Amino acid sequence: MTDSSAGWCGVDEAGRGPLAGPVFAAAVVLDPARPVPGLADSKVLSARRRDVLAIAIREQALCWAVAQASVAEIDALNILQATFLAMRRAVAALGVPPRHILVDGNRAPDFGIPVTCIVRGDATEPAISAASILAKTARDAALVRLHAQYPEWGFDQHKGYPTAAHRALLAERGPTPEHRLSFAPVRAARAPGDPL
Repeated sequence: MTDSSAGWCGVDEAGRGPLAGPVFAAAVVLDPARPVPGLADSKVLSARRRDVLAIAIREQALCWAVAQASVAEIDALNILQATFLAMRRAVAALGVPPRHILVDGNRAPDFGIPVTCIVRGDATEPAISAASILAKTARDAALVRLHAQYPEWGFDQHKGYPTAAHRALLAERGPTPEHRLSFAPVRAARAPGDPL
């Protein structure tokens, strides 16, 4: 659909839906001389395959960057604006502005350079697929580290998403400092010691 060989940058995020942890974004400019076979939407790939592809992307892309917005920023700005902040940070971290940016979805922040939004772009545009994989693997790694801090919460398994087990723990124990208080299920959770 697009000419990603001419300095076009793919941008995608990971972690808009979880109840805990930062939101991540990645920006990738692929090298047409060193294609990465097997790129696809990170959500349809196994964790092992994502990890293998992430290594290849980091080694073979012309440039790439991963950035995040913190839980505090999510709560202060809202999740959409925090996602846009992470995207802008990722593009800024490339060092050299790309000629054009391809963003997965139907909305994008103002990068100060031309942008094209592509719904389901993570499944159709290799540069966006690559960004999707880097953002997802970086966020998953961050949640595994969070699990070491809060081992009883199972962040290494659910990655902060609102699974039944996660929501049950939230109701039982109340939120940790890593939970997004601006999200309704977190706000509604009973903190330990609060009256029923």
